[in-house]
Parts: sequence; C-alpha cells; structure tokens
Amino acid sequence: MSYTKLVASLVRANNVRKIRISPGRCRSTVASTKSQEEKDPQIDGCTVVEAVPLELISQTKHVKNMQLNKIHIDFDNTQEAYRSKGNIELLRSLLVFKLCTIDILVEKNKELMDLSKKVFGQWMFEKLMKMTFYGQFVAGEDHNSIKPLIQKNQAFGVGAVLDYSVEEDLTQEEKKYKAHRQFGDRRGGVISARTYFYADESKCDNQMETFINCIRASGGASADGFSAIKMTALGRPQFLLQFSEVLVKWRQFFNFLAEQQGKSEMMLLEQKLELEQLKESLTKMGIAAKDDIENWFTGEKLGLSGTIDLLDWNSLIKDTTKISSLLMVPNLETGHLEPLLNKFTAEEERQMKRMLQRVDVLAKHAMENGVRLMVDAEQTYFQPAISRLTLEMQRKFNREKPIIFNTYQCYLKEAYDNVTVDVELSRREGWYFGAKLVRGAYMYQERDRAKEIGYEDPINPDYEATNRMYHKCLEYVLEEIEHNRKANIMVATHNEDTVKFTLEKMNEMGLLPTENKVYFGQLLGMCDQISFPLGQAGFPVYKYVPYGPVNEVIPYLSRRAQENRGFMKGSQRERSLLWRELKRRLLGGQIFYKPVY
Repeated sequence: MSYTKLVASLVRANNVRKIRISPGRCRSTVASTKSQEEKDPQIDGCTVVEAVPLELISQTKHVKNMQLNKIHIDFDNTQEAYRSKGNIELLRSLLVFKLCTIDILVEKNKELMDLSKKVFGQWMFEKLMKMTFYGQFVAGEDHNSIKPLIQKNQAFGVGAVLDYSVEEDLTQEEKKYKAHRQFGDRRGGVISARTYFYADESKCDNQMETFINCIRASGGASADGFSAIKMTALGRPQFLLQFSEVLVKWRQFFNFLAEQQGKSEMMLLEQKLELEQLKESLTKMGIAAKDDIENWFTGEKLGLSGTIDLLDWNSLIKDTTKISSLLMVPNLETGHLEPLLNKFTAEEERQMKRMLQRVDVLAKHAMENGVRLMVDAEQTYFQPAISRLTLEMQRKFNREKPIIFNTYQCYLKEAYDNVTVDVELSRREGWYFGAKLVRGAYMYQERDRAKEIGYEDPINPDYEATNRMYHKCLEYVLEEIEHNRKANIMVATHNEDTVKFTLEKMNEMGLLPTENKVYFGQLLGMCDQISFPLGQAGFPVYKYVPYGPVNEVIPYLSRRAQENRGFMKGSQRERSLLWRELKRRLLGGQIFYKPVY
C-alpha cells in the first residue's frame, strides 16, 4: 500500500470532518451536509477540504517514518559480506565446502581422521585440522583463545552464542536408560547438534561448571551475548524420559476429554472443557476420588469461568511425585487405568532435584552476567520435559526482560501448537516470551525410532512442509511482538528466503532492528553472506560459536561435514559468492587483503 493510500484509509477510519476554507476572508465552518458537499465542492467561494485530527497527523507521520525506515539488505554484495575475511580465509572456506561435497570423504570422515593422526602424529594432525575444518567451524580451544574471533565479528556487527562443543562417549551404564534398544546411541541420525550421555552425578556437576564458564565468557565478550545449554548434560536422561511420558499422557488425556465433549475439531487453545461435565467424567472413570478431583480445581482456583482449557489443565502438574501418588489415567489403547507416573525411588528423586538445582544455578549466573540463556532442543522423547522445565525457568527469570529462550523445532508436526500454547501462557502470566526457531537436527533418528517402535512419525512429511511450519510459527510470534512487545525471537536459519520473509514482515509491521525483538542466527563458518550484511545494517545477528580442544570436538566436526554435504549439494550459491569476491580482490590488486576493524 502506498503512503498516500495508507493516509487516505486512516482518514476514512477516523471519520474526519469536512471544513470550508476561504481563499480570502471567508471563515471556516463545519460543512452542513454530506449531500451538499458532494454536489458542490465549493460553497460560498470556500474550498471544502478534509480536516485531519491532531492525533491522525501524528499517526501519518509515524507511518511515513516507518516507510522511510524500511531497510533492504543486499545478500549479493560480496564486498560487504566478506569484509571481515582475509583472502586465506576465503580460500579455506572454498576448500572445506568443496571437500564437504565429496561423498566418500564425508562418509568415512572418522576413519580418515584416525588414519591422519597415525600418519602425521598428533601435533601435525591438529595443525592440519586448524587450517581446515576446525579453523572453519570452531572458534578455539578455550574461552580465552576464542576472544579475538568474537571481537573481530563484533566489530562487523555480529554477536556470539557461545557453545562448548565437547561431547561425551557412550558407556555401558547409560545404556540402561535408553528409550529403546536400538536408540541407546542418541547420536545416530543426528547431523547438527551435540549430544550428552549420562555417566554420574559428578560428571553432571562438571558439565554445569563448563556451562558457567561459558556464561562468564559470554558476559565478558559482549554486553548482549547468548550462551547455549543442553538439559541432558545436567542430569539423568531417565528423569527427562519419564517426565516427558507424563506430559504426553496428560496432553493425550486432555484431547480424549475434549473429544468426549465434542470439541476436538476446534483450534487447540479454543478447546474449553465444561468444568461440571469434566468432574463428572473423571469421577465416572475412577480417575481419582471425588473429593480429590474437587480439590484439584478449587485449590488451584481453576474453572472460575466454568471451563478449563489446556493451559489450566497443564497447570495441574506441578509436583510430579505428588501427582503420581494420586492420579490414574486411562491408557487410550487398552482402556485400562494406569498410574500417570511410576514413583521415583529416593535416589532418583534426589537426582531429579539436583538436576533442577543445576538449571537454576545456570539461570542465576546468566542474570548476574547479563547473558541470555538458550536451551537447545533435543529428541522428541526428551523434549516435552525439556520444554516444561524451560518454561518454569522463563516464568521465574523472564519477569523484567527475556533471559531464558526455548527452542522450537519446526520439522515437528506439533510445532505450531507448542508455540501458540507457550505464547498464550506468557501473555496470561505477564512474562517475556523468548524463542529460537530452528528446522531441527534429529529427523532421521526420529523417523527410524517411530518406525521401529510403531507410533506416528512426528516429523513433517517433506522439507516444504517444514518450511511452511517454520514461516507459520515465525509469523505468529512476529504478530505477537507487534501487539505485545514482550515477545522475542531468534530466527536461526541458513535459508536466505526465510531471512527475506522475516525482513518483509518486519517492514510491514514497522518493527525496527534497534528494538532488539528479532534476532538472527547462523553457525560459525556458514552463510556469512547472510550474517554480516544483516549485522552491518544494524540487525541483531549472532553466530553460534563452538569451542573446545581439537580432539574433543571431532564428533561435532564430523556432523558439520555431513550437514554441509547436504547444504552445499543443494546450493552452490555460497561457493559462487566466495569465488566472486576472491576474483574481485585479485583483479583489484587486493592480493594481501586484511580486514580493518
């Protein structure tokens, strides 16, 4: 819509009065009737014009300013995209990306790295890795060695999400806690996320200390940094697995009750259970004693409107050990009642509490250091518990500003429901919603597991469906930002079309980059043609910055190679831009180009 048309529509919407203005001494009066004005645009020699109220003038000025503030990003401008890179770095990128397209090198990367170690020795192997894959995708070995790269990126407008990328090996101990016999190694079919495995409580304490150092490094390196954590590094996965099963059963039970009341076809948040009918159904099913059922709702002051929605329903689960002793739910396949949760042993309960304490300690350190904490998404059989624990952290720590960010995987069929439910909860309770949107890292593993165990595939059918889901979730959160400035989102993507879609929506909404409500994120070493133009245009953009000793980040590098194979085969764009910039410099006599900052 043009500026003129937009003003015209605002004028109509504000029911503007007609005023006669004399070219000479004719006085101004309110026009008498609409029909008269329509017949004669000049009355008594006075031209009839529209008088715009003062508040409307203010609105139109704001609209004009919004139009002037629209920013167009040129993702084809290689000079801007690679200003921070020397020629050697461009050549390294070209080499690494080319190697990532060679199938046999990617498929046998672990064996080839082991062979290289034997042939060249440890020192030379590390040197070669730092010149190639490690140098491309990893910032350094510890929080001191990564500072120069972080400072350089900041000078060109790009921040950091620090991510200590060391992974733990499988042990026989944790195999007792696998979700299924073929899925004990949670790395299988995972191409873009680090994975932790439970060894013992002291190991979890050590990993918490690592995250604390990462948070401190983020605070020292930047005034507005992020730090990434994974819940499975902080406690026994069995707890997350069991708690996830509880939350899934509880949600399925709500859906079952909504279907009984004829409301299953409605949008999720519009499904409201009639309270009296609900109490009657629960009593008839023998879910719990009538007095207990009455106490659930009156004690929590729920159902005052006579109905219960999903958010009210979810709020009934606050203390899992307490719930497990009272509540039976129907198994929707067999129809038999079964405990919502098997009781934890005393030792398991202590471990659960230690995990929650570790999470709390990290959130407090993030607040003290002025760092935002990004909780990574994991496999679907852990994710409901991870999301719920993250939500509890947001309730506690996001009261004044967004400190805790949850991650939503848009390759999941239920991604939109998850986003809308959490946004609505933040709206009701008045805290800052923080989200990172990703497409997802566990697709092959999730599909294999669903097929093996025999449940519905939780993943969208194809890449296009995932794209639609991503844009749907993104648009919903952007609209929430437009209406309620308490929502915040990181658009974590290497997809240029998604970035352009976000910029268009921000322009339409008049949402400025300086408001720091929408962030962009890419992995270190990938898609610089997106990150750096955004940063130099003033948008908050961050690189996911992994670090750790060479030998210990090899599993991470292995997956980077696998991910880049698919990414680079799908598009030659990044390589062509790198070549274009290198040729421009060489032809322009910039053979020894070094970035100035």
